[in-house]
Amino acid sequence: MSQYAHSMNSFCERLTETGIDVALVTDDDNVYYLTGYYDYLHMEFGRPTILVVSRNGDSLLITPTIDLNAAKAAAHVDRIAAWNDGMGAEWRAELPGALGSAGRVGIEPDHMPPLVRAYVDELVSIERITSVSPLLANMRMIKSAQELQLARHAGQVAGAMMAAGRAAIGDGVPEFEVAIATSQAGTRKAAELLEAHYDDTDMSPNTHFLQIMASGKEITKTHHRASTRIMRRGEPVFLCFCGMTNFHRFKLGFDRTFWIGEIGDPTQERVYEIAVESQAAALRALGPGVTAESVHAAYADVIQGAGFEYPFRCGRATGFSYLEHPQLVTGDTTVLQPGMVFAVDGSVTTDTFRAQVGDSFIITEEGYEQITDHPKATADMIL
Repeated sequence: MSQYAHSMNSFCERLTETGIDVALVTDDDNVYYLTGYYDYLHMEFGRPTILVVSRNGDSLLITPTIDLNAAKAAAHVDRIAAWNDGMGAEWRAELPGALGSAGRVGIEPDHMPPLVRAYVDELVSIERITSVSPLLANMRMIKSAQELQLARHAGQVAGAMMAAGRAAIGDGVPEFEVAIATSQAGTRKAAELLEAHYDDTDMSPNTHFLQIMASGKEITKTHHRASTRIMRRGEPVFLCFCGMTNFHRFKLGFDRTFWIGEIGDPTQERVYEIAVESQAAALRALGPGVTAESVHAAYADVIQGAGFEYPFRCGRATGFSYLEHPQLVTGDTTVLQPGMVFAVDGSVTTDTFRAQVGDSFIITEEGYEQITDHPKATADMIL
């Protein structure tokens, strides 16, 4: 049984258990998780794609005609209904028949385009509508063996990007040159892995997402993109691959902070060391059987004990989405289980400097497996 067939069968079982007759799946990553269909036009172009799944296992993909050939090649569904701009009822045509006799209809409230939701509300009374988002989120928490292989390979792509970025940083170098180097290295590593381990010749190895990096006085801008700024000796440089680590659609988190030649401001060294220790504390807590919020608490205690406020949650689950369930943050009492994948950070921010280190991990029966790796000792971060 393919990964997609297994996911679809599990989803239908959960629909039956919760008394949902039909579900409309509109989140791009969930459509991919259930069917293998990807890289279709999105609502930015005004074209909805809707996956209709019945509790009895029937599946219907409603997608624009312009993407029909891609759907035929990739989508593991029973039927595809293509619609064209301005012809008939467009994407609406199939929904009355799919929803008319359904007692309970499941949707993704936070991921359904308003245009589609407005039409669904015309067809289905509010008391018949429920959310399938929790069902899908819980299904996706524990990764399959195939997904864990993707995670490990994504870690290799991330490592190639980090090594190339590190090598490209230097006095007199513009930030964008570092971004070019990381993209090329990640693409080449991804192509190597795709050729060696995967049969999907349509899957692109090219990295995408603008490089998150900042240097000098811009380092306090957490999601600053690579610019024309010229880096100088003594300055800190931050590299983040949380958007670019996206191998075969599997996402990870990975960050490091460097200095060029020397640490120009000696106060930055202590801040950096606290950031590293906050991640180390989180990792001492990370493992099966603990709550997500307890990992965050360990991280936050180190930062707050040093006189700072933690800048953001300690981490997040990843997979085919950048943010999955659970999150390592106060209030999330989910118990961690083997097969979950997390990005785990350590970070401290001051008025003039921020330090961040982050890696990704698979929860195992004994603890965790680290799937991104790069030095983080202070001496190793001075280039």
